[in-house]
Amino acid sequence: MSTLTIVPFDFPAPLLSAASVAYAHPRRAYHHFGHAKSVLNLVATVPELEHPRETALAALFHDAVYLAGRSDNEALSADLAVQTIPQHLTGVDLDRVRHLIMLTARHGKLTAADLDPDAAHFVDCDMAIIGAPPAEFDAYDAAIAEEYRGVVPGMVYRFNRRRFLKHLLDADRIYFSPRFHAQFDAQARANLRRVLDS
Repeated sequence: MSTLTIVPFDFPAPLLSAASVAYAHPRRAYHHFGHAKSVLNLVATVPELEHPRETALAALFHDAVYLAGRSDNEALSADLAVQTIPQHLTGVDLDRVRHLIMLTARHGKLTAADLDPDAAHFVDCDMAIIGAPPAEFDAYDAAIAEEYRGVVPGMVYRFNRRRFLKHLLDADRIYFSPRFHAQFDAQARANLRRVLDS
């Protein structure tokens, strides 16, 4: 069976193709296939994962269905994952994949008690962009705004976005794993303070 590699995970080419097609619709400014690949590349840096394959598959599908402003994106992405994966792979803990994807619906509301070590690393990988260098963070922030343009009134978007970012800044932990807390927390808080003070 042919495979395509996203370091260091090998996926059957039809599985990767199915995910890629899902991410292509609708056109997205941030939640596109490049974002999934970025999360996968970060997952690949965590050698201590107990369930690396399920974590990688959750990363691959976690935003496969995305319409800005909808509350069921994560559930629909999880459904797509558990429907698609068995067509290409066997022995996958699909409940685990679903659980990880559904955690991404609770960014900003999660606590350490909600997460085992694999889940902590997974949600931290998805949130790594908050702790990116300033130019990369700003591009992400602008892309999120672009996805919501025309979906909700600008004033409503700005109010809700600031509330979400302030909640992150005020949280005791933005990143739950020691690895990513050490790597990203200081820059994340600097990014958030800069945006909220502007």
